Order: sequence, then structure tokens, then C-alpha cells
Amino acid sequence: MKTIRTLGLGLILAVFALFISLLFMGQYKLTNQAFEDFITQKNIASPLFRETLKNKVVDQEFSTPFYLANSISKAVEFANETHKKNKEWSMVIWEKPHSLAYQMVKSSGTGFVVQNKIILWFLSFGLAIFGALLFMLPAIQLKGPPGIKNNHIFHSSATNRGWIAWFVFAFLISFYLVLYFRPGYMVNWIYLVDPISESLSGNPASQWFLYGFLYCVIMSVMAVRMYIKYRHNKYQVLRTTSVLFFQIVFAFLIPEILVRFEKPWYDFKNAFPLDYDFFFRWNLNELLESGGFGLFILVWGVLLTLVVVPVMVYFFGKRWYCSWVCGCGGLAETLGDPYRQLSSKSLFSWKVERWLVHGVLVFALLMTGLTLYGYFSEAYEVFGIKVQTLQDIYGFLIGSIFAGVIGTGFYPIFGNRVWCRFGCPLAAYMGVIQRFKSRFRITTNGGQCISCGNCSTYCEQGIDVRAYAQKGENIVRASCVGCGICSAVCPRGVLKLENGPEEGRIGSSDVLLGNEMNLMDQLHDK
Repeated sequence: MKTIRTLGLGLILAVFALFISLLFMGQYKLTNQAFEDFITQKNIASPLFRETLKNKVVDQEFSTPFYLANSISKAVEFANETHKKNKEWSMVIWEKPHSLAYQMVKSSGTGFVVQNKIILWFLSFGLAIFGALLFMLPAIQLKGPPGIKNNHIFHSSATNRGWIAWFVFAFLISFYLVLYFRPGYMVNWIYLVDPISESLSGNPASQWFLYGFLYCVIMSVMAVRMYIKYRHNKYQVLRTTSVLFFQIVFAFLIPEILVRFEKPWYDFKNAFPLDYDFFFRWNLNELLESGGFGLFILVWGVLLTLVVVPVMVYFFGKRWYCSWVCGCGGLAETLGDPYRQLSSKSLFSWKVERWLVHGVLVFALLMTGLTLYGYFSEAYEVFGIKVQTLQDIYGFLIGSIFAGVIGTGFYPIFGNRVWCRFGCPLAAYMGVIQRFKSRFRITTNGGQCISCGNCSTYCEQGIDVRAYAQKGENIVRASCVGCGICSAVCPRGVLKLENGPEEGRIGSSDVLLGNEMNLMDQLHDK
């Protein structure tokens, strides 16, 4: 068994080295004909942009995409700066520089990587999947008592902020920064999934298709680990299967197939305000121009937020979405499961969480309100605020940095639910409903609690579950996503997830519990 695990780890490391080296392979040549076709297609009227690139990169060969991508981005920025200064608005290139650079670099690739997409896919993605399975499958032990073993989780460099965790942290942060802000650098990775994208949507892959594919692959592989680890817990097996299904089918396959049939790309499970750009001008115009199907998507999106979400939260708590449907939660529960014990349980973190997550919700609602007002009034400024500027700020700070770079990149250091806990506006919206108007709760049997602390240790939302269990208090917290891990790791069966009546759900005690609350001070104040 040890030999198989070592072989699996060796394959993973070898594939990782190959995957990184792919960034530096290939040849790139932006021919004059391809450049002119691109200028015509994008309707670029800037002679300065055309002249700058013709002097620097057109009809020249490059061995990596980095210089080519940077040259194009700088040419866009230089041309725009000059045209805006001279008030030549018709010549300004409004598309983002890194997006335009990516498209031009992608169309200029030639050589080894482009000619061997399928072989390199198997040598990278294929062997990585095989190596990961080899590493995990020997951990299966069909014999022995059920239960979750801690296995020295705080003694491992990978799961207790050691050098392995910091390495993973650095890689994830770097990956997301390149994905969002320099996609032209990763075109060789994107080439590998072109055949899959073309078979689904009929179009070559984009950086977002690559990300969606990686998302599904990582969730699928890490779901195997979840099945092994929680094989004795039916709730965890079903929950893992559910998030895997909704991510692969609803968030990946259906939207790509819709594009093949010339319909708008849409994830039917992605509710506003998590889907923050649903009411942006460009999206509303695209939906309305798509006829009956686009109108259906618009109506469904509104009903999902205003009717389906609150009704489902009332009956099942926010767990129905956060732990059974959401792709962000799905990645947190699979890739992020080894890091759940790192979520801070301090009172300070709890205070930051409440202010920050609800602040993001208010920001999203304010931005959307101004956006809709601007859309229907056909105004680009509302109360002196440019709607597009507000959208750009939200998209950069929340949609990219918080949800992407921090939300996933911080898993190995701050736990697996950083985004869900501190930044997700939909989680904040559902949390308010769950706290005050929901049948969902976690009941506790204080008489059986032995204060082992497993429940608090593994709570990914930073709730001090043990403090509630010791007093036999029902747990009704806005932040609880109902993952059920606290119940799964409890050796005494103290905790139970249920959808009971609202009456008496808080419990008889008036003492506030959890997150470093000093119970003696509370009693003394009475």
C-alpha cells in the first residue's frame, strides 16, 4: 500500500512539473493577415495601436507567450491614454487590455503544444487524475469500526500551515492572479482543453472554460477522498454526490451546451446576489435579445432569488444551497476539506465575519439598485456616480479578489470557507432568513457530550459548537451551512441536524454561547 501511495505522489509531482513547464513551450507568431483580421473583427479604429504592434510583434516569432501578451496590453494602454488625452473617443479601445491580449495570443499559437493537444492532455490531466487516485485509494479500509480518525491532522505540514501549505497557498494565489489578470500567460494550458470545449459548445476553449474544467476535475477527484473518509456517514455521501452533480451538470455542461444551440450561457443554480452581474446592462440586453428563452432565464433568475431561495431556506436552512448545490461550497467541501480545522473560532473573527459579509451584501444591493435605475432611465450616472465604475469596483474587489484569489487561495492558511464565511452576499442573505425564520437547527444532547472538541475543531464556519453541546443548546446561527461534519465527527452522537418546528428552537437558556464567550461574566451580569 505504501508503495502505491508513493507511486501516486511521484506521478502527481511529475505532472505538476510538466504542467508548469508547459507555460514556457510552443511558438507564437502573429501574422500580418491574422492581425488585420482581428482589427476588423474587433472594429478597432486606433491607428496608434496598429502602428505600435506592427513595429513590435507582427510577423515576429516568440518562444513564450509572455512578451507577446505584455506588448499587446501595453499597446492598448498607451493608445487609450493618448486618445483619451486628445479626446479622440471614437478611437479608444474599450475592451480590457489583458482580455484583448489573451485573444490575440491564443490565435497566434503554433508548434509543439498546439499540434499535440490530446497527447499532452493525457500526460498532464490524465496522469494527474490517475496519480491522485493511486495516492488516495490505498487509504480505504473496509474493515474496522466506523468513525472519523484525526490522523495527526495538526502534525502535518500540509494541514497545519506548514511549508507544504504555504507552497499550495502561493501556487493557488498565483494561479488566480494569472487567470483573472494575465490569461495570455496560460494559453498553453487552454490549448489542451480546446477539443473538449469544441465538442460541447463548438468553440475553442477560453480561460473560463479551462477553469470550469479544472474545477470539475478537482472536485471529482477530491470527492473520491470524501467518499473514502466519510463512507460510514450516509448524509456526507449524499451531500458530496449532490454538489458534484450540480457543479458538473448545471454549472459546466448545460451552459456550454446552451452556447452550441446559440443560447445565452447561463448557470441555472447560480442565484443573485452571488451572480452579481445578472442585472448588468450587457446581460439584460443579451437575455432580452435572445427571445423567449432569454426571457425565461430572466424570470427564473428573479424567482430563484425572491421565492425559491427564501422558501427553501425556511424549510431546510441555507444548507440546501451552501452544502448541497453551490459550486463554491462544493469546492470548499472537496478540495478544502483537509483545511476545515484552520477556520478561526475567535471572537474577533466572528465580529469581522458579521460586519464584512453583511457589508458585501449591502454593497451588492446598492450597486444593483443603481444599476437597474441607470438601465431603465438610460442614464450612465446616478447621483453623480458612474454605474460602470461601481460595477468595475465590485467586480474587481469582490468578484475577482475576494471570491477568487482570497476565497480559494487562502484555503491552506485560513480554512476552506473564507469566501462563504466572510464575503458571499448570497450566504449573508440566506443567513438572515435562517437565523430568524427557518425550521433548520442542530439539536444537542448535553448529557452525552464528553467535551472532546471534535465538533468545534472541524467546524468550517468558525462556530464553537462544543460550547452549545455542553449546555444542550440548539444551534441556530446565521453562518451555519449545515455541512454536518460536526455531527459526523462526534463520537457520542450528541449533534443532530433537523428541520423541526420554529417554536422553542433557541432553547430555554438566555446565556449566549460560543466563540470565547465568558459564561461566568454573563451569569454575574444577571
